[in-house]
Amino acid sequence: MNQNAEYSAVNDAVRGQFFRRVWEMASPYWRSEEKAKAWTLLIAVIALSLFSVAISVWINSWYKDFYNALQEKDSAAFWRLILYFCGIAAVAILGAVYRLYLTQMLTISWRRWLTETHFKRWLEHKNYYQLETGGNTDNPDQRLSEDINNFTSDTLTLTLGLFRTVVSLVSFSIILWGVSGSLEVFGINIPGYMFWCAFLYAAIGSWLTRIIGSSLIPLNNQQQRFEADMRFSLVRIRENAESIALYDGEPNENRRLSARFGKVWSNYWSLMRVTKRLTFFTSGYAQIAIIFPFMVAAPRYFAGKIQLGELMQINSAFSNVQENFSWFIDAYAAIAVWKATCDRLLSFRQAMADNEERAPAIDVQNQGSELKIHNLGLDLADGRHLLANADMTVEQGERVMLSGRSGSGKSTLLRAMGHLWPAGHGNIRLPAARYLFLPQKPYLPIGTLREALSYPQPGDTYAPERYAEVLETCRLPHLVSRLDEANHWQRMLSPGEQQRLAFARALLYAPQWLYMDEATSAMDEEDEASLYQALIDELPGLSIVSVGHRSSLKRFHPRHIRIDNGHLVDQAVTA
Repeated sequence: MNQNAEYSAVNDAVRGQFFRRVWEMASPYWRSEEKAKAWTLLIAVIALSLFSVAISVWINSWYKDFYNALQEKDSAAFWRLILYFCGIAAVAILGAVYRLYLTQMLTISWRRWLTETHFKRWLEHKNYYQLETGGNTDNPDQRLSEDINNFTSDTLTLTLGLFRTVVSLVSFSIILWGVSGSLEVFGINIPGYMFWCAFLYAAIGSWLTRIIGSSLIPLNNQQQRFEADMRFSLVRIRENAESIALYDGEPNENRRLSARFGKVWSNYWSLMRVTKRLTFFTSGYAQIAIIFPFMVAAPRYFAGKIQLGELMQINSAFSNVQENFSWFIDAYAAIAVWKATCDRLLSFRQAMADNEERAPAIDVQNQGSELKIHNLGLDLADGRHLLANADMTVEQGERVMLSGRSGSGKSTLLRAMGHLWPAGHGNIRLPAARYLFLPQKPYLPIGTLREALSYPQPGDTYAPERYAEVLETCRLPHLVSRLDEANHWQRMLSPGEQQRLAFARALLYAPQWLYMDEATSAMDEEDEASLYQALIDELPGLSIVSVGHRSSLKRFHPRHIRIDNGHLVDQAVTA
């Protein structure tokens, strides 16, 4: 799904429901097991925000006395007010520091909870697999790290900023209404006219800001996507460095990276152009706001109705009211980024929800003591059929080899057994026994070799001597001394060594049923024979279902089944 399509789909889906869905994403934290801490921090931050508004009101009152002292050349009052201001400033600094500190504490606490919640959900129901293979959403790594980080920090910043703005607006509106007096226009007396000037000025500015910056949200959404795509391409090069180097694929990769960055560059220029127009307007708006209150209050000052101190107090109050009314203008760029972040997180959550709610087309359950496949059909995304109405039974203790032409559906059948294949129909009954899948390319987590060997169990599950024993059995004696070494083992070990390590993992885990998908394709026949024999000798009664091409595997599987024209066909065993 391309970015524009995704953005439009999200807009269509959540139009009129956006804030409800954001609330559904944000609110669980405030009802979670951490709610006491969360609300305590939030109340403290709100209290400090109110305190900062009180400081601003305090300083506004100080302006009147200070400028009146200047006008009257009262040096004693001047120095007294300077000391008074130092006290106000010290209190304001202390409040500002702890408001920021507690806000950051609340932000990181919320981010940790929200991230761990999304980690769990992403890994449940095979969401991480289905979303990747189905192409339902791009760059989940970015959404789980950068987007959640931006969501928590920006939501708190904007929400608390809006709250402080409302409180400040009420406070300074009362002051401005009281000090601005009234103005007669065309025979109509307008009380608190400075307040209405501030309101009108900000309303026109907000309307123009919305018009000028309307394209910032989709552009920010695209920018995040293009940046993540480029990072992913860089990671792909790192992960496949050897293959690229052997192919001399550097020019090709350079073209790909340049094309990825070209999208980043082009979209960023579009962002720059819109931001430039918006900045022209907002900067001009802010500069005019400096002199605007003097212009509208000057007639009363020059008429002798107010003193300099009152003029400065009016200016300060007007500036605060106008600034609060203009919150939308000042925060528009941040709101655009926040909206783009929310759109990406909402579409990610929707994709996970769709996968969780989708009824499995193939009924896979663990029950009984035999593997039974009944009326199984497997389909590809393009509508082609791999299997049609297939039936198969594997009894406990049997060793079965699945073969067939490339692309006939052998690996897909194992995926269906592992709850990974969504398209098809029929029933699969896996034995309710301890089982393990060995894919062609084993997964080795970054960490100690002991942790890679015992995966998915913790690294201290087995006795130290048992790790050494299975490594020796699987022809990996040179790794015994490195069991506690942390490394990127998928890069360090050859494909054959990785597959031997997977067999060592099987010997540790000691399953009753073992499902293997080309699990010895990178080994030589001698290693293959040695490891199969080790499984048979050390795990008596082990049931094996193997996908393979090599004829050398046949002697370890008394039963052979071939996928032929969409059907599972038992073959006669030849000596």
